[in-house]
Order: sequence, then structure tokens, then C-alpha cells
Amino acid sequence: MTILPLVFSMMLACGGDEISAPIPPNQDGNPFSLGRVGSSDDIQTSSSTGVVLMGGSTDVDQAFRWMIEKSGGGDFVVIRVTGADAYNNYILGLGNVNSVETLRINTLEAANDPKVIETLRNAEAVFIAGGDQSNYLRLWEGTKVEEALQYLIQEKQIPIGGTSAGCAIMGEYVYTGENGSIISTEALANPFDERLTVRKSSLINHPLLRGVITDQHFSQRNREGRLFTFMARLSSESELPVRGIAVDERTALLIDSEGSLEVVGQNEVYFLEQSGLAPEVMSVGVPLTWDLEESAIKVFKARTTTTFNQVNLSHWLFDWTHYWYAKQGQLGVRNY
Repeated sequence: MTILPLVFSMMLACGGDEISAPIPPNQDGNPFSLGRVGSSDDIQTSSSTGVVLMGGSTDVDQAFRWMIEKSGGGDFVVIRVTGADAYNNYILGLGNVNSVETLRINTLEAANDPKVIETLRNAEAVFIAGGDQSNYLRLWEGTKVEEALQYLIQEKQIPIGGTSAGCAIMGEYVYTGENGSIISTEALANPFDERLTVRKSSLINHPLLRGVITDQHFSQRNREGRLFTFMARLSSESELPVRGIAVDERTALLIDSEGSLEVVGQNEVYFLEQSGLAPEVMSVGVPLTWDLEESAIKVFKARTTTTFNQVNLSHWLFDWTHYWYAKQGQLGVRNY
């Protein structure tokens, strides 16, 4: 495993938003590029699709190596709204990659800029840094960036991943965060709190995450109750049973083209699936009750180094370990 200096490790822990080496001169006339390392020449490799969901805090080397392998050693592009180029040399040092470039796409102009789109479409791997998912949705959804990402996912079939806020926007459904953050107790107390903003998104909406909403920093920030409530709100909107994937800090979930799953890093990943009917009591200003005889949501907790082969993407086949349920705004747990 690559050993990083302490200062550099701290820089990466928050997605590189605070500290950065000087930005090199722009070589290709792209005003939204924070620099490119490796080869200046574009190459085309044979890539394969895949998804990385990273839970935030310190990045997981193994997840980036997996993406590099899936990219066929091609061009790796990092996109963000704020922050700097800290990922460039870090990713370049993890494997055989042709180049790494960071784009700071922080305006609608940037999200429709021809150079930005050219760089994205030439990528063999894309990673979305941490930040504020409301900015990603506000600035990228419905733009040429979205079109480029859909081309990469649907046609070119490259690996794509994200950490923290970058993880939050990967699924078919997203918690937008546009009205500020909400914690578990607040969500359970009022599932229609103005800060509980969940909806379908067109930005990523990866085929491997159909019917899924994601969460991150999960156990470390006690987000069980809010993800449960997100799923309650979405329970009548999805054609499939609503599902959630929640990733702890310093942990990543790797999903390949066949739906095989691998958990890497230091902590755990939670898989949640709606058991049956919608909540019994879900009204504005009223504590949530989603009980269904203490069986509202099935839960499977996966530890690191765990691999699951050929998971059915339309119906998960886990050996479920627990049920989660809520009675009058209080989250409960019982064995499956």
C-alpha cells in the first residue's frame, strides 16, 4: 500500500478542499482545469463499467486502484465544484494510469464549456470529489456535463465513483441537501421537514443503482434514522422496493458490471430494502411510524474484505441480519 506523508493524508481526508500544491500552467486552454499530471496525450483504452461509493474522510487506495484497473490505464478525470488538485498526484501514484486531470466545474458556463466536455468525454474513469451535493445538482443537472456523464456511463461504460457528496448523487434517488442538512432525530420527528429533500435525479442515476438512495459518513454521524426516513418518503414513488446503500467513513463499496459487490477500507457498508407496504403514519409535523410488525426495512451489514458474487440487481439476495422499524419517531431494531 502506498504510504503518504501525514500532511498529504490530512489533505485528502476531506476531498482535498483545504490544501493544494500550486496549480500548474494550463496546457490545453481549459480555464476550468486545475491541471493535468502524467501524459499530455489522450489515449483510448478498453474500459469496463463499475461504481465506487466511498463514505468520506480518508480516501481508500484500493478503490482507486480498482477504478484504474477498470479504466484500462486510461485518462482519469476528477470533477468538483470547490477545492483544488490534490487528487492528481495521489491517483497517479496508485497505478498505471495515462493521466489524471481535475476539473473545477463551478458555474453553468463551466458545465457547458466545450473544453470541459471534451476532457470528460475522453475520460476512461471519473471520480466526483467531496463538497456539497446541492451545488452538484444545481450546477450540473440538465447541462452538457450531465450529457457527457451519461455518455460515459451508458455508451463508453467507464468506472465512475464519488466520495461524501460525490457518493450522495450516484443513485436513482438523491438527498439533495438544498435546504440544509438534517439529522436522524429531526427526520424521524417530521418526515416532511423542509430540509428533508429527496427526489429522483437524472445526473448520474447509474443502472447499477436502480431504485437506490445512498448515504455516507454513516455510522460516524448516526445517520440511520435519516436514511430510514428518506426511504419512507420514497416508498410510494419507486417501481421497485426502495433500497438504500450507506457507507461508513474510510470505506468504499465496489460494484462491477455483473453486480458483484466488494467492501474495502476500514469499516462497514449497510444495505437496506423496503419489506413491503408504505408507512402507516407519515404526515407533516407528525413523528414517523413505519412499523409493519417491526419489519419495515430489511438490513444487511457488510464488513470490509467481504465480497458478494452475482447479486441480483433488481432483487437483492442477501442473508438479511436485521429489521429496522419506527414507532412514533423512535427507530427500533430487531433480528431478522
